[in-house]
Amino acid sequence: MKQTEVLLQPNPNARIEEFVYEKLDRKAPSRINNPELLGQYMIDAGTEFGPGTAYGNALIKCGETQKRIGTADRELIQTSALNFLTPLRNFIEGDYKTIAKERKLLQNKRLDLDAAKTRLKKAKAAETRSSSEQELRITQSEFDRQAEITRLLLEGISSTHAHHLRCLNDFVEAQMTYYAQCYQYMLDLQKQLGRCFPSSYLSNNNQTSGTPMPPSLANAVGSSAVASTSSLVITSPSSLSDLKESSGSRKARVLYDYDAANSTELSLLADEVITVFSVVGMDSDWLMGERGNQKGKVPITYLELLN
Repeated sequence: MKQTEVLLQPNPNARIEEFVYEKLDRKAPSRINNPELLGQYMIDAGTEFGPGTAYGNALIKCGETQKRIGTADRELIQTSALNFLTPLRNFIEGDYKTIAKERKLLQNKRLDLDAAKTRLKKAKAAETRSSSEQELRITQSEFDRQAEITRLLLEGISSTHAHHLRCLNDFVEAQMTYYAQCYQYMLDLQKQLGRCFPSSYLSNNNQTSGTPMPPSLANAVGSSAVASTSSLVITSPSSLSDLKESSGSRKARVLYDYDAANSTELSLLADEVITVFSVVGMDSDWLMGERGNQKGKVPITYLELLN
């Protein structure tokens, strides 16, 4: 339970504050979380650089996405606290304490019963033996009654397990929703950045990356991206350079959807096969693509050359 609290609220001071407000039966004031704060700083910086500049525009888009992630984070905390953490805490601080108390009381009754049995065995005089037998009957009755109470409480544990199993499932679903939202937000952001950036803004010394980055972030979400990552190896630099040096054309399979940023580019659909060829003077990260009567530039990182 404590570690779940740490996961949902890493800040110990914030956890103490929430605990105090909860004990006072008051609602804790809403505070801005780290992704929302980062998002606001990015938006402010982007506005200062200028929304019309590539860098300023990118900062604003990143900031908006960070704020959306912050909202999703807040929803995860609220949902998990309500459907998972609160029922668990109520059990630990309520029913569990009652069960522990009754089990300890049963242990004491058992010790009293053992002591009564021992005294009866040691009793020699008739009067003492009669008194010991009476004590044994009373302690046995008290022990039996306490054993029944404890048994009934422990039998309820099975239904408690079923309830907490549902709560655990709700927690997993809340996390699944959160990570799916975050992935979708970042995927959308990646597509926006891919459309907006000219290659001159993405080149760094001798490392040129003028094409929009393909959605290879999927490997953070599922095993299906392993295939995507491995398929990128097929489009090796040597194969692409060979194509660029030759005057011929090749067939290529599209790995990811791509929306053309302008009329000089060709929109792509995942898994379709197009014809690609090199054009003299074209940026090294692009090829000319052809689909029927449609023609336009396509990013090489979205392609898998076919033999």
